[in-house]
Amino acid sequence: MSPTPPRRSRRDTPPPRTGSSETEVLRGFLGYLRESVAAKVEGAPEPHVRTPGVPSGTNLLGLLHHLTAVERATFLGDRVADWQGTFHASPEDGVADVVARYREAVARADEVLDQCADLASPVPRPRSGSPSPSVRWALTHMIEETGRHAGHADILRELIDGATGR
Repeated sequence: MSPTPPRRSRRDTPPPRTGSSETEVLRGFLGYLRESVAAKVEGAPEPHVRTPGVPSGTNLLGLLHHLTAVERATFLGDRVADWQGTFHASPEDGVADVVARYREAVARADEVLDQCADLASPVPRPRSGSPSPSVRWALTHMIEETGRHAGHADILRELIDGATGR
């Protein structure tokens, strides 16, 4: 990564105007953050997209790979044995592969959420032996998790090629 990347920006997308129900607000903000983080990874150049931007090893592609695992665990019931390992995409995975898997996980998670009319009910995920969180908790957690990593992605993408904006 060059120490002074060229300044490139794109239009900043404001937060969504959602409906007035709690579900519409939560799902609207989660959708907004999901799209923001995916857009940060799309078009990012190799090998910089997987090059750590900070001493902890965090990289742009790894963030989206991790968020895919979180979506799948939260809404689809996937078990994750090594959360730290989810921060690293396979060397064979290109940007398009990781983005496509993320978008597919989001689409499947949205299918689950489409079936949930009551925010207080548990997420209907196929995981036995472990209680599911409420839909409200799951949505709030995903907003927090995705927003946190979207902020990391903002910084990492700007360090790579100067791209800013949501």
